Amino acid sequence: YEWRKNADGSKTPTRLLLASGEPFALAGLWDSWKGVDGKDDPLRTCTIITTSPNALAAQVHDRMPVILTRETERSWLTADADELPFLQSLLTAYPAELMKTYTVSGQVNSPKNDSSALIQPV
Repeated sequence: YEWRKNADGSKTPTRLLLASGEPFALAGLWDSWKGVDGKDDPLRTCTIITTSPNALAAQVHDRMPVILTRETERSWLTADADELPFLQSLLTAYPAELMKTYTVSGQVNSPKNDSSALIQPV
């Protein structure tokens, strides 16, 4: 989901997905580390990597998550650090023609709401 900014300052919740409706993987990074004294429980952190938007996502936001293809998912998860140029080559916008978007209910803005109705177009 992303919230498109409207001319009047309001925001419209928008769902972006693959045109096929299939699930997809996002490129991300994670780490596990301890505080300065090394005595704390490990802190686990993660982030989703973003890139410049494709033409479809640009209608909603100025960036988009890096969506991995089925072919590149395993490479992203198993590549070594010495394959940095290859990994960087994966950090591109997913083809707009393989995606779709539509407006959804503002109910998606609250984690209290948990219903399949949240993904229905409005």
